[in-house]
Amino acid sequence: MRAHYLQHVPFEDLGSIESWLSAAGAEITSTRFFEQGNLPNLEEIDLLVVMGGPMSANDEEKCPWLAAEKLFIRDAIWSDIPVLGVCLGAQLIANALGSRVYQNREKEIGWFPVHRIPSSGSSNFCFPPSVEVFHWHGETFDLPPDATRLARSEGCENQAFQLGRAVIGLQFHLETTPESAKRMIAQGRSELLPSKYVQSEATILAASPEKYQEIKCLMGEVLFFLTGLPRGGRPESAGNLF
Repeated sequence: MRAHYLQHVPFEDLGSIESWLSAAGAEITSTRFFEQGNLPNLEEIDLLVVMGGPMSANDEEKCPWLAAEKLFIRDAIWSDIPVLGVCLGAQLIANALGSRVYQNREKEIGWFPVHRIPSSGSSNFCFPPSVEVFHWHGETFDLPPDATRLARSEGCENQAFQLGRAVIGLQFHLETTPESAKRMIAQGRSELLPSKYVQSEATILAASPEKYQEIKCLMGEVLFFLTGLPRGGRPESAGNLF
């Protein structure tokens, strides 16, 4: 398994995704746009992960590499390469496929629940009925054509979607670790103006180890769903792979 990830800023890296991929024996490569990194040939990768960042998917004038990145994401999807998008990454998938990205009615920053959308499709990823996850976003997106909405929250209708069998977009951050949460706060502290869906720094940092473990296991289940690779080649659910 050759996994490649697209990183937009230094403080939003793979988080717990890295340990899962490493334990599964994946070869991990990256394009770091903040270092003017190059995109690989699609023939060289088996999984594409698109990470988050504070810029908008619409910021092509400020971030000219966004245009090439969206074309790359679209071509990866059309080439049937499994693709996972996280926060900005989910917005970039939607935008690459022609959907709008725009300001959400609410900012969501902190630990808030998302709720599963019932689906009749047996090939769709199944979230828990409700799970508290970490958010940091101010924008949202329209679902790409033919995509299935998998989850919503009180503050944002489109929290997760699936396209075909192998493309999943997550508006929230299942990959978050205590260390990555601290890095995001250090870079975005000015956004922490408490409101209905924005928590204080103290509240965010008070999250229990059990919360981080729960989203880590759920991230593993998503990766297992996309790749079919349990850690160490064992057949059990990816939720037990940490």
